[in-house]
Amino acid sequence: MDITEFRNKLEKRLAGKNRSFTFDKEKSMLRVDHTALKKGVELDLNKLLAKHEKNKEQALEDAVHYINGSFEAMERAVVLKGKEKNIFPVIRSTSFPTETKDGKELLYTEHTAETRIYYALDMGEAYTMLEKETIEQEEYTIDQIKETALFNIRAVEISYKTDEVAGNIFYFVNTNDGYDASRLLNENFVEEMNKKMEGDTAVAVPHQDVLIFADIRNKQGYDILGQLAFRFFSNGRVPITALPFLYENKKLEPIFILARKKPQK
Repeated sequence: MDITEFRNKLEKRLAGKNRSFTFDKEKSMLRVDHTALKKGVELDLNKLLAKHEKNKEQALEDAVHYINGSFEAMERAVVLKGKEKNIFPVIRSTSFPTETKDGKELLYTEHTAETRIYYALDMGEAYTMLEKETIEQEEYTIDQIKETALFNIRAVEISYKTDEVAGNIFYFVNTNDGYDASRLLNENFVEEMNKKMEGDTAVAVPHQDVLIFADIRNKQGYDILGQLAFRFFSNGRVPITALPFLYENKKLEPIFILARKKPQK
């Protein structure tokens, strides 16, 4: 199934009331707009097809599920009162928009030179990014939303798989619940992982659905982590950053800045 056939099948599956499609052939980006809400979702068809190279029908199902879920969330009125347990932080790249297509400012706080923290209301099949206007209307402050979101992410269950490569230990959090990268904001968990490390502690959030910790015990470990982060970044549905971070003194710094300072091992 080539990209044209895939696009045609996807548009046919999504066709209906309040749907319009715009295709950027040069970038292979399909934008699906909800004409009533004047909001839309963009899909990188090349990345989607590459991710599901062996199963194009699964790629189609994932795309339909993602778009329908996003629109269903948008159609519901965003009400925070009584739903505070459903507010979560989500990590995004600093290139991620800070306002909606219709000019409403999204709620976010700064994180690192590569990432920002946005805030979202989980609505079941999808979540919707919170807008500054929404919290002001319901008389919340950014600090209240931040505190609530961080409290909630600390309560989310955490599991991980471990792998050893060239004497370095890698830990992968990959539950696909939409908040894997967000678990980096659970300071207790990060400190717990840090205590496990015999070498340098490194972290990567290449896309929304994975968080990688690395116990870097030799020089080769940095190269392996860099390759892992780039591979995940390239295949992720919601990419964040291909740059790993060094974790020292409870702070994150991009490794490409500090790697040159690391001693030879």
